[in-house]
Amino acid sequence: MTRVLAIDLGGTNLRSAVHAGDILAMKMASREPAPASLDAFVARIRALSDAAGGIEALGIAIPGLAEGTICRWVPNLSYLDGVDLEALFPGLTIALGNDAQIALLAEAAEGAARGVSDAILLAIGTGIGSALLYNGTLVPNTELGHLEIDGKEAERLGLVTFCAPREDVLPRALAIAARLAGGSQAAIRATKKSLNNWMRMAGPVFDNSLALEMLCFMGADAKEGVDALRNKRQPSFPSARMPS
Repeated sequence: MTRVLAIDLGGTNLRSAVHAGDILAMKMASREPAPASLDAFVARIRALSDAAGGIEALGIAIPGLAEGTICRWVPNLSYLDGVDLEALFPGLTIALGNDAQIALLAEAAEGAARGVSDAILLAIGTGIGSALLYNGTLVPNTELGHLEIDGKEAERLGLVTFCAPREDVLPRALAIAARLAGGSQAAIRATKKSLNNWMRMAGPVFDNSLALEMLCFMGADAKEGVDALRNKRQPSFPSARMPS
């Protein structure tokens, strides 16, 4: 069985564990401040690997965007931006991913999201991260704050009606416009007016919703909810408790 050094690298802390075949038997091997530089990061990973012994692979979760074995953008650890971990650690098989995505993958395998088809994970630490499980599939690049979904993925998820290659955008737009021009102009004008009015009303509602959501995140109920989820218990929200 391949021995894997598992690293959870956050903006503030680094945690490590060793996987040797049984995911439920994994225990945290270390918890320490996140390395402050690329040299310190490399040195620490090598030291942890040597201490564990027989490590053949490195699995690492980062608080940012990953592509293959390359750290594309890590806001709180900018020394990793553009770094290819495969080049840094030759001889080790590298598995790299966003921390919230990997956390949701773990929850789907053995945790709170096991057996469900749709789930959202919020990772609240040095920053706020998120991941999305949709129809049993982990949707890539849905990290809160730097969401990346291309046209084909948006079409597959039903977020847009269709997508088209860049060179086909104008011809398809003109074809749609031609069909609309042949339709009932009174109905089209009424529809546009209704949609425009809806957007004028919805804009302030969305802004207010986001502001209230942020206030809720900062309150005692949010802390209680996160603690209950971590400890797999029913929450007891302070705002719902009867006064004594």
